[in-house]
Amino acid sequence: MVTTKPIYISLYDQRVQLVAHALTQNSKLGEKEAAKLAVHVLYAIDHIPEKVR
Repeated sequence: MVTTKPIYISLYDQRVQLVAHALTQNSKLGEKEAAKLAVHVLYAIDHIPEKVR
């Protein structure tokens, strides 16, 4: 029986993947471009004050 070691993916990386997926599904961006843009999107969202969100 072969067991695989679970791969840890941080919550931040999961969020980046989620946003990148949304960008690729709703635009003509490729995966690399969407991932780069996702980082900027998350940075902007994370810096919006809680009261405004």
